[in-house]
Amino acid sequence: MIENDPNKDFADRRSDERKPPEKYYSVQFSIKDIGYFYQFKIWDISSQGMCILVGEDSSVVEHLNVGDVIKMQYYLSDSIGSTEDFETEISHITKKDQGRFKGHYLVGLAILDPETESQ
Repeated sequence: MIENDPNKDFADRRSDERKPPEKYYSVQFSIKDIGYFYQFKIWDISSQGMCILVGEDSSVVEHLNVGDVIKMQYYLSDSIGSTEDFETEISHITKKDQGRFKGHYLVGLAILDPETESQ
């Protein structure tokens, strides 16, 4: 065990087991009034949904709010270029001030399509 591992503190505080994404590897969306498309790697999956990592200096941060529902395009891991579109709710936005993700927000995503199981 590495005693000075910067990831250790972060991992220990997470209340729900996390695993790497399997079905989707990234998500793309746009925000009304901005006109840009944003694409983020899906960082991990829990029973509560998915998580993306957004830099605190990204212009999209000021346009995301918990409870917002945004149509997002999910890129499939096993089929390059293939996507699936889902209405997605922003479930949490957590700023990280220390550790591996210092200077970033963890943004929780929850697909609202009842036919889709959580990864």
